Amino acid sequence: MTTRDRPTIADVARAAGVSKGAVSFALNGRPGVAEETRARILAAARALGWTPSHRARALSSSRAFAVGLVMSRPPELLGADPFFPSFIAGAEAVLVDRQEALVLQVVPGREAEEDSYRRLAADGRVDGVFLTDLRVDDPRIALLEQISLPAVTLGRPDVDSTFPAVVVDERSGIAAAVAHLVALGHERIAHVAGPAHFLHGATRRAAWERTLVDAGLPPGRCLVADFSAAGGARATRELLDTGEPPTAIVYANDLMATAGLAVAMERGIDVPGQLSITGFDDTEIAAHLRPPLTTVRTDAFGWGKVAARTLLDLIDGKPGADVEMPPAQLVVRASTAPPAP
Repeated sequence: MTTRDRPTIADVARAAGVSKGAVSFALNGRPGVAEETRARILAAARALGWTPSHRARALSSSRAFAVGLVMSRPPELLGADPFFPSFIAGAEAVLVDRQEALVLQVVPGREAEEDSYRRLAADGRVDGVFLTDLRVDDPRIALLEQISLPAVTLGRPDVDSTFPAVVVDERSGIAAAVAHLVALGHERIAHVAGPAHFLHGATRRAAWERTLVDAGLPPGRCLVADFSAAGGARATRELLDTGEPPTAIVYANDLMATAGLAVAMERGIDVPGQLSITGFDDTEIAAHLRPPLTTVRTDAFGWGKVAARTLLDLIDGKPGADVEMPPAQLVVRASTAPPAP
């Protein structure tokens, strides 16, 4: 079929007995068209085999019909992190229904990341972006405001921001994990944290420390890793090699906790008899480890869906407000138990 053979919006309008404007509203899911009329238009489009022209759509509306996600992480680390595939799947579940594309760029560092945002805005390739991996004093907030690129932040920044945030209270999940270990009788509770420049790494560390202090216990050792399995394994070995090793370790994500569990097994340390372990994320594999992992559950897929809806609403000119997701929840499994006598 040549371009001229393809049905157009005008063809759909004639078949449905409506205006081209009504067809545009119906096909783009916009209000202003009665449901009966919308159903008739969609039926006509299907009967004609009409498919949208992304190029024509973009030219007629001065929109890219795409949103961006720029990741400043090593590609191999991004591939190993189970959060982002679930988050992207949730976002795509919304974007595909709205005929929007996701532009994903993985860049090597902060300078390249800034250049990427500037190019996306200057070239009109995206209408807005998801801002993930928030940093302490994150400079990207001011950059995106400066270049007038709409954004939704995953988490609430610690700097002034005009952008809506989709927020999960991660502190309550870490606090519940630490309180669970304290209730079991643990006093030497260590933490394997994420990078300190990531806001969620700093937040989880602060929640671990605050909960121990509130329980009347001194914070144990805290080692900073990089959210990777290799980083979790290195930190675990260092903790276990101390003169007085911890009886419990709270990890900032499941990937590092899984690696820590492997290190303990490698050394003949019984989990949870000699060492209790908790994770964060409740990834699919967490329940199938031996022993199954006590962890903190968040809904990355749901987070992606809500973030996509919030960003598209912002792009459409609707007022942007912060959205509070359900708080993280502790899932107790068999990797935690009272400390050995």
